[in-house]
Amino acid sequence: MSDGIRVAAVDDVEPGEALVLDVAVTATDEPISLFRDDDGTYYALDDTCSHEDASLADGWVEAGEVECPLHATRFCLSDGKPMCLPATKPVRTHRVEVRGEEVYLFPGVPAGT
Repeated sequence: MSDGIRVAAVDDVEPGEALVLDVAVTATDEPISLFRDDDGTYYALDDTCSHEDASLADGWVEAGEVECPLHATRFCLSDGKPMCLPATKPVRTHRVEVRGEEVYLFPGVPAGT
């Protein structure tokens, strides 16, 4: 398994905020966003809402969920599943590790593995 890709310093994303990662850095076809929950935990999800083409990084992050800014679907940050309508499909998660003061992403490796 790879050592991951350094995508941010821990202070680059404030609690309750998100950062869209550069596809040139993540080497993915779709944008990925790094989220920091209000408790300080980091998560990574595909940035595009599964219901419509809205950036989840523009949404609201709170209590383990991100709310899409377009139609208010909330997605679980840990597994990407929609918590309410109108979205019915999950968004893909990606493994994240914090090592010291750096945040590493494992694109394509599901969170929790």
